[in-house]
Amino acid sequence: MSQELPFNPFPFLEDPHKQTIMGSAFNFMFDFPSEQKLITLPDGDKISLQITTPLTWKETDLTVIFVHGLCGSHKSPNLVRMVRKLEPLGVRVVRYNMRGCGSGRGLAKRPYHSGMSDDIFECLKVLRKETPESPIILAGFSLGGNLVLKLAGELGDLAKHFLKGVIAVSPPIELYSSIQMLGDPENAFYENYFYKVLRNEVHYRHKKFKELPSIELPRNLKIYEFDQLYTAPTCGFENVDDYYNKCSAANVVSDIEVPTKVLLSEDDPIISHNSFDRYKVPSNLSLYKTKKGGHLGYLGSSSEKKCFYWLDAQVIEWILEF
Repeated sequence: MSQELPFNPFPFLEDPHKQTIMGSAFNFMFDFPSEQKLITLPDGDKISLQITTPLTWKETDLTVIFVHGLCGSHKSPNLVRMVRKLEPLGVRVVRYNMRGCGSGRGLAKRPYHSGMSDDIFECLKVLRKETPESPIILAGFSLGGNLVLKLAGELGDLAKHFLKGVIAVSPPIELYSSIQMLGDPENAFYENYFYKVLRNEVHYRHKKFKELPSIELPRNLKIYEFDQLYTAPTCGFENVDDYYNKCSAANVVSDIEVPTKVLLSEDDPIISHNSFDRYKVPSNLSLYKTKKGGHLGYLGSSSEKKCFYWLDAQVIEWILEF
């Protein structure tokens, strides 16, 4: 059972595609100061974290780890906005870059994929060891939402040792369903953009790491075709369907035992708002929906939140509740 949250998009931004595009592109802010921390993974690749620590922060104060979405990084507009708004509140913010993303570009021979929750756990263990008294909240957007839910489910009761809570915004917990939606003709703009970025990163990685075979991907592919041709075989899956099945958080949401909040929009063009309906949702997972908002858009306000970026205010409210 989900709870509806009041959100009113601006009159000129009611269309879900306008919400989606403007929510990620309409951003006037530059990056926020942070320190890079590299985490070496068991296979030798490195993950880059960008950490912003307020001057008043103590080791007993809150830490929030943000995980970006597909083709994003620590420079994704929503992550930059989050750190700008949480730093004055005395919250330490860790922006996690998936393999090869952001400030981690060129530091990972293996590509990231939709199910690499183990990488997040390696970083989580390091942060917990260094500051054991700091409560940690793990928050993911879009693909990052699938990853944080997957990790929380995989950890089960053990998650309570590492996490105070989990937040997932627009998570594609059924990867195949989301890839199908992404492949709709009306979503061609998004699919073309994602594939262009993914293709460029593949070519960059194969040129940088000389031990990798040379590769030339076609200029135009559907994401499903890209995952079938490249992601699945490169990352050790039997085929693309095996990849989607094993990496979908839907398989483990019933095992989540830490307080969790999930936000979905009913007009999201690439994520189904009914994705949780077929699964047993634990009582500690609160599912929220809005009528409008697009995919990570939420440009508008409500009677309680008078702002431009309603999503930012909602996520910060949940963080402070935890």
